[in-house]
Parts: sequence; structure tokens; C-alpha cells
Amino acid sequence: MPHAPRRTALLCALLTSAVPLSTATAAEPRDGAPAPSLRFGACPASVPAPPPPERVECGTVSVPLDHSRPDGARIRIAVSRVRASGTPAERRGVLLVNPGGPGGSGLPYAVTKRAKLPDAVRRAYDVIGFDPRGTGRSAPADCGAMGGLFDAPGTGAAPLDPVPRDRPGERAYLDSQRRLAADCAAGTGAALPHLSTSETARDIDAVRAALGERRISYLGVSYGTYLGAAYAAQFPHRVDRLVLDSVVGPEDWHDFDVRQAFALLRQREVLFDWLARHASRFGLGGTAGEVGVAYRRVREGLAARPVAGFGAAAFDRAVYRALGRTERWTALGDGLRAYLDEGSVDRLRPAAPFDGAESRTYEAANRVVKCADGPGPAPGRVLADIRRLRGADPQPVLTGLEAAACAYWHVRPAERTRLGSPAAPPALLVASAHDPVTPLAGARALGRVLPGSRLVTLHDDYSHGVFASRGNRCVDAAVGAYLVGGTVPARDVHCDGPGLPEPSPRT
Repeated sequence: MPHAPRRTALLCALLTSAVPLSTATAAEPRDGAPAPSLRFGACPASVPAPPPPERVECGTVSVPLDHSRPDGARIRIAVSRVRASGTPAERRGVLLVNPGGPGGSGLPYAVTKRAKLPDAVRRAYDVIGFDPRGTGRSAPADCGAMGGLFDAPGTGAAPLDPVPRDRPGERAYLDSQRRLAADCAAGTGAALPHLSTSETARDIDAVRAALGERRISYLGVSYGTYLGAAYAAQFPHRVDRLVLDSVVGPEDWHDFDVRQAFALLRQREVLFDWLARHASRFGLGGTAGEVGVAYRRVREGLAARPVAGFGAAAFDRAVYRALGRTERWTALGDGLRAYLDEGSVDRLRPAAPFDGAESRTYEAANRVVKCADGPGPAPGRVLADIRRLRGADPQPVLTGLEAAACAYWHVRPAERTRLGSPAAPPALLVASAHDPVTPLAGARALGRVLPGSRLVTLHDDYSHGVFASRGNRCVDAAVGAYLVGGTVPARDVHCDGPGLPEPSPRT
């Protein structure tokens, strides 16, 4: 088998028991079995240090690869902690945080997200980060070549342009998804069906028990909202406060991906209009239509003649990343102008290489988790949705259609991930009104499966990630009051947003 060494390495990692590092109090898990051990010590270099006198500490928790077979193979979940900075009387418990994905490493997030939280929240909670299974240092998924996803243009079997335009292009697109699924099956091996959101929710409960806590509070962003809702479904009585920011709705992953792709097309029109309103700054045209022509010139040029391996697929990834955060729009506009003027892609190219180790793990975990969460679409459905997107715009951005590979997945889940529970306490959902990455409709839909929940909406905002991210006092005050004092708003909260930004100065 072509990926046998990777499979062997992963299985060895699954079966290895690392030695714990300092002690933590134990609490009985739900089934009455002894709590898993969690000992804290030094963190890897990838975890930044908080400002003194605070410090971050790391450890691991051993959990079953398959929670339905507790005596079978085991994996280790990497955990980080920054203790509450207040007095013992101020401490409420632990706040477990997740940055999203699927595939995002959460180990450093205990430090980076905590730094942005309101002071009262930092004083009240030990902030807990962790790498979900399949990511970072928790049995990372390995999909090898992933159907040519990482091939530079012209060096592999992947098509030069990721948007299929005719029947041969569609066949090539589906073939790349088939090969991606085969690579994930070969590289991830026995872990393939178990790197799911439902299994990760059970890992969270193992972390809770190892920390000695009877209940936990939780803050999840983007995919982290889906994971939090899955935890509430399985362990409603273990939830204290639940904050879900930039919400993934309760739908199949392919349906979500397609909804996001249409939202990104709408957001791109907003971007074109913004660039046109600042024509003297960017020089891309004085109307949205003129900017659109300039945009297509860049993409068509890179599709026809990639620059140092940077072609149409890399360009679409750069656009996908920029559309979700308005603070990235200036750099994208400057990158378009630099290519048109000089043929340079330096301002478009990401700082970290797409084919680097961290990116490979992220992209692998993203597909593996999505495809483990429920039945995938049929290949014909994938093509029909791509045709719908091309009908809406000849040049859609397909970067986020990761669940297309689930059409060929080697393990077909029988059930979908369960989300929410009437037995869980009321949650606070947070959303940006015009977020294209997790559109607002998803928050409203998830709220219907979390009874008593309230929605905090930041209006006139176009970015992904809101609480302790956008610097909005109204949002941060509402969420902070809920986390610290348990104040559930009497009704949904509406906050005024910042609107679109001014471009940053030329550099």
C-alpha cells in the first residue's frame, strides 16, 4: 500500500501511552468509572507564553479511540490551561475554548483567545484549550497527497483550474475527490471513522472529568459552535455556560459548504463595491463592475500562467481567506493591483506555505471530521451544486467545498451528529449580520434546537468571529455578563456594528 508507513506511524501513536506530567483532582465521569488522569507541565514551543505572572501549562488525557469500546485502542488528547487570575472567591470554574475548523489546533488558543477576553472573564475562569482528535498533537490525521490538493500547477494530476467548466473538467474534479478519499483512508487507517465531532464531544467530557469539574463552561467559534452543540446533545447536565460564536447551523456539512459558497459570492460583490469606492487608493476601477473585470483578469492570468507555483487554486484560497475578515481586504486589493502592474503574487501569497506540515494536518482533519459526521452527498449532487454556483457567477470560489470528498468516503456513517438538547441550559449565540463564512441563518436555526437560547447579533458587520474579537462593547458586555453572572438576556440582543473599514495606508 502506498501510504503504509504513515498508517503504521499513526497506529503506533494511537497505541502509545505517554507518561503524565503534574497531578489534577479527579471527578467521577458520567458512567461512574474512575476519572482519567491529567498532569500538567511544560508546553510545546507552539504555545505562546502569557504575560507574567500568569503562565500556561500543558498535559495529555488518554481516551479510547472508539468510545463505545473503552478497552480498545487509545489516543492522547493534548490540553492546555491558564488559571483564573482572580481571587478564589471570584473563580467560577473552567472555560473550555475551541477556535474552529474542523482542523484548528486549540492548544495555543487558551493563551491567544484568553488575552482578548474581558478582564472579569479572565478572573473568573481557568481557560482550557485542547487539540481535538485528528488535529495538532492529538493523533493528527494524515491524508498524504490528498488527491493532488497540494500539487503546484503542472506538477501533478490535479486540474490547473479548480472550477470545472465542462464535462471533462467535471470528471477531473470528481476524480480528484475520489483520490483524496482514498488517500485519507490509506493514511488515517483504523482511526478514519472515529475522528468525528461526536467522539470529540466525548473527549471533552473526559477532559472535564480529568480536571475534577462537575460541569464546564464552553466558548466555541465557527466549527467550535457545532462541537459545543454536540457536547450539549450528549452531556446536557455537564454544561454550565455555553457561548457559540459565528454559528454553524444544524445541517449536513455539504449543505453548509454550499450555503457558504453562495454567501461568499455575495460578499465578493460587497468587496468589489468597497474597492471601487476607494478607487484612488487601489486603482482597480470606479465601479463594482470594473473591479470585477480587474479581478477576473488576475484570476484568468494565473490560471493560464501560474507564477512560481501560484495559480488559480492558490488565488482562490487567498480570496476565500480574505473574504471572511474585512481587515484583510486592503491586502487583497493591493495584491490584485501588484499582479496587474508587475505580475507579482508576493502580496497574494500567504505567509505560511499551503503545503506545509500544519496546513496538511488541518486540511486532512477538516475532511476526515466532516466525512465522519454523517452521510456524504452523491457525486451527482456535488456536480449539480457546482453548476448552480456557476449559474450564479461564472467564477465561484469552491475552496470551502471540503465535504465534496465525502461522496467517495470509504466509511459511510450511519447517523448524523446530534446537536443540542432540551435538557441543556440556555446558550448564548453570537453572530455577525453579514458573516459569509457562517451565515446568520445558521445561528437562527441552531437556536431552535437549543431551547431558551438568545442570539446576540452585530449588525452592519461583515466579518467572521465576534465576541472578544471585533472589539464591540455591546457584544462583549452581553457575553461577559452571561459568562460571569449567568445573565441570560430577556430577549435577543442587537448591537450596532462598525460598518466597512477604511483602507489602511499604502506600505
